[in-house]
Amino acid sequence: MKLTIGNVTLDNNVILAPMAGVTDLPYRVLCREQGCGLVCMEMVSAKAVLYKNRNTKELLEVDPRERPVSLQLFGSDPEILSKIAGELEEGPYDIFDINMGCPVPKIVKNGEGSALMKNPKLVEEILSAMVRTLKKPVTVKIRKGFDDSSVNAVEIAKIAEGCGVSAIAVHGRTREQYYSGKADWDIIRQVKEAVSIPVIGNGDVFTPEDAKRMVEETGCDGIMVARGAKGNPWIFREIAEYLETGRKPPRPSSDELKVMILRHGQMMLEFKGETAGMREMRKHVAWYTAGYPNSAALRNDINTVSTMDELTALIGERL
Repeated sequence: MKLTIGNVTLDNNVILAPMAGVTDLPYRVLCREQGCGLVCMEMVSAKAVLYKNRNTKELLEVDPRERPVSLQLFGSDPEILSKIAGELEEGPYDIFDINMGCPVPKIVKNGEGSALMKNPKLVEEILSAMVRTLKKPVTVKIRKGFDDSSVNAVEIAKIAEGCGVSAIAVHGRTREQYYSGKADWDIIRQVKEAVSIPVIGNGDVFTPEDAKRMVEETGCDGIMVARGAKGNPWIFREIAEYLETGRKPPRPSSDELKVMILRHGQMMLEFKGETAGMREMRKHVAWYTAGYPNSAALRNDINTVSTMDELTALIGERL
């Protein structure tokens, strides 16, 4: 099922969530190739861009093969966020997203990420400034609330719609839950019933069946996959086909798995250099191989890998 966000129409309504340390350029390209309708970049600090932090350069890179792509900014200053978004608008980004869901303590301590949900007035100021500045669609990603005593996703969603935001993604957990417990899909349903802009459901989607159930239970317009996509770029084609036809494609064979891991490794090496690329690949290989025979031994051995040749040899031996 296609999904339109502002003036951007996606091939389907299955979206890769923004995840720090996971959704870098190589992985986004792989997910897009596997049928992901929209890929979201790792979140980028608006202040870091303003002060020309060297680490943000890599975070802002986009490959034409991954588009459409959503650039997620975080911050708490409406002027800085809108200024940076305006400066980046001519770049290869199709959608600009504002992070109001990150639960990490250092982000929350700065009044950013999910801490913004405690300040609806500031939310309105940020989103109004963004929409006023940009011609491209503005979206926002929120949580159920900051904690159980302040569940206000519906209130924030209504504010977002009133500001002219094009879509809203809702993670069915509070900030205090982080990623523990069970996601509350009913809050996604409540948001969907409260606004007319597209609502994207997020939380506990690990299989095509989960995605179908989420759509049925919440009426959401799109499905955002986060942890379910770690080491599993195939989940996007599986969900899209299952929602469209009721059939699930077969899971990847061990040969497909090997090819994907080695291709991913090569892309990481080309994008980040051998040292950083191989270091990053260790966690990806652990995710890719979870549940496969010999995966425990492989996860142990992957920590010794520092070159592409070593990775190729290890994968050939263990899988």
